[in-house]
Amino acid sequence: MASFVSEFSTRLMLVLLLIGVSNAQLSANFYNTTCPNLLTIIRNAVNSAVSSDTRMGASLLRLHFHDCFVNGCDASVLLDDRTGFTGEKTAGPNANSLRGFDVIDNIKTLVEGSCPNIVSCSDILSVAARDGVVAVGGPSWAVALGRRDSTTASLNAANTQIPGPGLNLNALITSFSNKGFTAREMVALSGSHTIGQARCTTFRGRIYNDTNINGAFATGLRANCPRSGGDNNLAPLDNVSPARFNNDYYRNLIGLRGLLHSDQELFNNGTADAQVRAYSTNSAAFFNDFANAMVKMSNLSPLTGTNGQIRRNCRRTN
Repeated sequence: MASFVSEFSTRLMLVLLLIGVSNAQLSANFYNTTCPNLLTIIRNAVNSAVSSDTRMGASLLRLHFHDCFVNGCDASVLLDDRTGFTGEKTAGPNANSLRGFDVIDNIKTLVEGSCPNIVSCSDILSVAARDGVVAVGGPSWAVALGRRDSTTASLNAANTQIPGPGLNLNALITSFSNKGFTAREMVALSGSHTIGQARCTTFRGRIYNDTNINGAFATGLRANCPRSGGDNNLAPLDNVSPARFNNDYYRNLIGLRGLLHSDQELFNNGTADAQVRAYSTNSAAFFNDFANAMVKMSNLSPLTGTNGQIRRNCRRTN
């Protein structure tokens, strides 16, 4: 009997331990002992990448966003297609558009050289997005760590869950609400468009069809974005300071110079107008709200504990 009780207790402890592991929470000091140089490695690599290509800060931020909005922050967006497996890279919002995969690959190689089989690609992507924003003058935020990488991806979810450039205000609010964000957080996160560029195909409809657009602004854009052709020609999302993270994006909206239809929807005699005005005159408020919303985004449905895996190569499962 004593032997049975002892064995039962041991089994119970193992079950409880496994439950605890599978439900593990993210932590700021997750890699403090297993990979103490992690944050320095990522920061240096991101700073180098942004120094070589000022667009990279925006690209890493967008890569993180497109990952987290599709079934959580699990690095599924990094997976390449292969025989028998379809990833998310060919989804409408991602194809010929997402950038920064090579930067993540480089960071992963450096991290593996320092602490092999320890750090997930999803954690690297979460930190790199933050460091990319900081590198172009934006706010910082605390990134909790301990995510693991998915072994699956969803092309359909990428096509349906990532908000597109043609959405109206109500659709934007709904899209972000489906991920747990308030309308205010949606407006703050949209401020990520203070950096980066967009392809002609994403704003053609706005510059030729929308009426709530500054005339000179539209005319200038049409020169590089004809009614047909030139789909991949680029224009800055913020034409005032495209390489600096600041609140010029909101000032542009008030001047009817939002590049995307979805951008201008935030200031179009609707419920978001007041928040846009507030951010346009208060950079500190925007930075604070943006940072808080990014913390929330980076915590969307992470895989932890025994779920998922630590990929050795971010482009494929182990």
